[in-house]
Amino acid sequence: MSETVVSTIGPDTPESRRDIGFAIGIVLILAVLFLPIPPFLIDIGLALSIALSVLILMVALWIQKPLDFSSFPTILLIATMLRLSLNIATTRVILANGHEGLTAAGHIINGFSQFVMSGDFVIGLIVFAILITVNFLVITKGATRIAEVGARFTLDAIPGKQMAIDADLSAGLINDKEAQRRRRELEEESTFFGAMDGASKFVRGDAIAGLIITAVNILGGIVIGVTRYDMSVAEASDVFTKLSVGDGLVSQIPALIVSLAAGLLVSKGGTRGSADKAVLGQLGAYPRALFVAALLMVVLALMPGLPTVPFALLGALMAFIGYTIPRRLAEQRQAEKAKAEAAEAKAKTDGRDSVKDSLKTSEIELCLGKQVAAQLLAAHGELARRVGKMRRKFAEQYGFVVPDIRVSDSLTLDPKSYQIRIHGTVVAAQDLRVGELLVMPAEEQKLPVLGDPTREPAFGLPAFWVPMAYREELKREGLTPADNNTVILTHLSEVIRNNLPQLLSYKDMRNLFDRLDPEYRKLIDDICPSHISYSGLQAVLKLLLSERVSIRNLHLILEAIAEIVPHVRRSEQVVEHVRMRIAQQICGDLAEGGPLNILRLGNRWDLAFHQSLKRDAKGDVIEFDIEPQLVEQFGSEMSTAVKTHMKAGKRFAIVAAPDARPYVRMIVERMFPTLPVLSHLEIARGVDVVTLGSVS
Repeated sequence: MSETVVSTIGPDTPESRRDIGFAIGIVLILAVLFLPIPPFLIDIGLALSIALSVLILMVALWIQKPLDFSSFPTILLIATMLRLSLNIATTRVILANGHEGLTAAGHIINGFSQFVMSGDFVIGLIVFAILITVNFLVITKGATRIAEVGARFTLDAIPGKQMAIDADLSAGLINDKEAQRRRRELEEESTFFGAMDGASKFVRGDAIAGLIITAVNILGGIVIGVTRYDMSVAEASDVFTKLSVGDGLVSQIPALIVSLAAGLLVSKGGTRGSADKAVLGQLGAYPRALFVAALLMVVLALMPGLPTVPFALLGALMAFIGYTIPRRLAEQRQAEKAKAEAAEAKAKTDGRDSVKDSLKTSEIELCLGKQVAAQLLAAHGELARRVGKMRRKFAEQYGFVVPDIRVSDSLTLDPKSYQIRIHGTVVAAQDLRVGELLVMPAEEQKLPVLGDPTREPAFGLPAFWVPMAYREELKREGLTPADNNTVILTHLSEVIRNNLPQLLSYKDMRNLFDRLDPEYRKLIDDICPSHISYSGLQAVLKLLLSERVSIRNLHLILEAIAEIVPHVRRSEQVVEHVRMRIAQQICGDLAEGGPLNILRLGNRWDLAFHQSLKRDAKGDVIEFDIEPQLVEQFGSEMSTAVKTHMKAGKRFAIVAAPDARPYVRMIVERMFPTLPVLSHLEIARGVDVVTLGSVS
């Protein structure tokens, strides 16, 4: 069997394209030395030189540790070569076209000759001489000395540092990889000082070359202007001196900026890896530097006398790159996170057969048969995306994050069925027609195609299974067919709603408390455990969730609990007080922006429940004693009334007396688990109430 080894950097990878682009850039810099270029391209090149020098300085200011900018010597050489090649190009243009006027060498040189020199070449000569003096005698000389001394001390300290690394390795404080990393860092650091010592010579040579080129441009331009173009000595001196000094200023200002960056970096570490990766990777790793450089390019574009287009284009390009880099880094971090999660999942899979793992049960699990799993899990990410969206909806609606939903498949299940488990216990199971649609027509609607009758799993409503091919025909008839994903997730959603109390763990409750403001955490400390325990708080929240009352306004719930717990201890009594305090929320959730539809108990049943409540001497209810035949009769009448109004499609609530409400709910929930039961005190002020009828 033969194996084919494919290089990780192929001809179509971003790394190879960046490598080729970098090489092309170097070749273009060399081509400028020999090929004549028009003034417009010279303007772009000079603007690029200024932008590159500012970017280098910004990166030097923002690096966190020395070796983060270890490619500085290479960048310095490229920047110096770029300036020298542009100097030669401008010299060629100045000597060839200088007689045409101050714009012969481009607008940037003309702008500097007018703006920096104020139109007087004597001022320009003085400024140019000062810049060269500062760059040559102050910054470059000082940076070179620091690099020489730093290299000497670094070399002297290497043996001691190597011994320290070996000692830590022998003591077991670090492993082999960490020891290799530290040794490599020492090597890079010692190499960097030697490289910086040589790199400082680039700046010194650039300053001398700039002085010579400026002198040659002035003298040569005067000679050519007088002998070739019949210009007077004064006229030739004025034009060629302004152009030459403007050219010198344009080249020396970036050189001064880069020299300053070199002075800041002489204590930084060495370089490792290819030059293109080091240069482009490190320059682009700091978006803030790109934004500052882009801002400076925009300012230069707005300066009077300077061309707008080159600086504006470079500023926009740098801002765009700085904007995209964080997103690219975020994608890389996301990929690394996904890789780590995949590794963690693999580790869990490998350890699934262990005894300890067999003791763990998922809080919510969706177990699929083989055929159902093959269809639902084939669409990678779709089921997980919809499950995540459903969990976010529950968090917004009920005020806490339901546990992760585990999706698995099982060979023991019927291939066309699924189970929903809560804490390892099967709470719902259903068969599914794989690849078919579930349609629930209204009573007055007729199904336009043949379908097999069934029951919708979430609510038990009459429905039909219809082949997938009739989807469009069903939509034309105004029906909304549901695919297998929608059927399962709707069923899962309803099961979760019915089991919210079981899903609010003690840990979840403490996490909710930890996210509260400090004042409310202090309130919890005041009432716990002096008046109520944390388990008692959890019981109150569970009782609210059992009737699908949201706990998203946790601060209001805690205030209501703090009001009542000094006087009562039973969780049921606390819950009734809390419900009255958050009546506005309860009514708002039931009304959903419209009127609140209610179904009242008749006088007969109000009296019957009132007489069934046994109270103590303090008036507190201690027992509910009602005759069984009354319970059966109430259930029959309640079922008839509720089903009548449910057929109308309106959402409504049962309203009972405050003391009888829990017991009415206890009977009603066995017939209609999702039907809310309110007391008269829970109807908030300002709510528009519509009475549908009464149970009597």
